Amino acid sequence: MTTASTSASGDLAVTGSTSFSLTLPWRLNPSVALRPEPFGALLYHFGTRKLSFLKNLVVVDLVQSLADQPSAEAALIAAGIADADRPMYVQALTALADSGMITARDQE
Repeated sequence: MTTASTSASGDLAVTGSTSFSLTLPWRLNPSVALRPEPFGALLYHFGTRKLSFLKNLVVVDLVQSLADQPSAEAALIAAGIADADRPMYVQALTALADSGMITARDQE
């Protein structure tokens, strides 16, 4: 089970996460195709052949905006994510990072 906690710096760290950090710049993995759908989007990783479903249009927009923002934190702010809703979106981004669907831009 993955649990979230806030560090002294205010960065949300997720226990069990590989290396997701709100302070890093992220983007959709170049090996992943995102196909918008009425319910959200399909993500297909050509390397692992893993298929994921995004069932939240805000998460789809958030993932698509990551490459244009200096950090995941900035992407959350730009998307207008309310503080009360942040843990849900951070959990979604963490799961996408853990599965290799998004990658830190400095790790490409």
